[in-house]
Amino acid sequence: MLLRLWALVRACHPLPSLAVTAVAAALAVTTGRDGRGVVAVVAAVLVGQLSVGWLNDALDARRDTASNRSDKPVATGAISRSSVAVAAGVAVPAAVGLSMVSGVVAGVVHVVALCSAWAYDLGVKGTVFSMVPYAVSFGLLPAFVVLGAPGHPWPPAWLVAAGAVLGSAAHFANVIPDIDDDLATGVRGLPHRLGAPASAAVASALVLLTSVILAFGPPGPVSLAGLVALPLSAAVLVVGRLRARRPGSRAAFNALLVVAVIDVVLLITTGAVVL
Repeated sequence: MLLRLWALVRACHPLPSLAVTAVAAALAVTTGRDGRGVVAVVAAVLVGQLSVGWLNDALDARRDTASNRSDKPVATGAISRSSVAVAAGVAVPAAVGLSMVSGVVAGVVHVVALCSAWAYDLGVKGTVFSMVPYAVSFGLLPAFVVLGAPGHPWPPAWLVAAGAVLGSAAHFANVIPDIDDDLATGVRGLPHRLGAPASAAVASALVLLTSVILAFGPPGPVSLAGLVALPLSAAVLVVGRLRARRPGSRAAFNALLVVAVIDVVLLITTGAVVL
């Protein structure tokens, strides 16, 4: 029983799920949500992420098995596809209900974000529009957090744009390591059509653009965090590209992750100027 439960946890894509939830929670704190509001954000976002991860593994079971994905519990037989599908079926309505705790408008925004993510799992991932769900879902995530704050303020355009651009970068970065397996099983999203080198370049440009939006988007003079983040992000990307010239190097991909973390920190610190 414990082994099956652990397999179910692994099938939800735990690291990305926890990372997105943690960012949403931190943004909820910096944008003025009280304790109850922060808990509401954490519950809705975490269950929503669980639904997306479980739906993904349930739908991709045959492809993951064909690719011998040892990191996928369904593919290894650690848990059945039907069990993961049932978990997703339970999480979907629960995520919708939990979203409404933050208010109708905020709740609807989060449900739209989840519908976009579910659409990716249901087939958009294999089309030229594969980036769109990431842009929509990540763009609406900070909007959901802000709309649920006291007074229900409308989220500023720069915050939504930063989330959308960072989400788009995440799509390219997420696909790059699995691009060959995906192509072998018939998945042809936008990164697959561009190829790994071009996708890495696009992801680099997008994470740097996110830094620019977060530095110059908020009203008033550029913050110290923004002044530091911009040259630091650019330097990390340049070093990553230079070191990536060595055969088998993951330096460029690792640089993307570092800049993404910088952007997330900048996103959270700018939350205080939203209200």
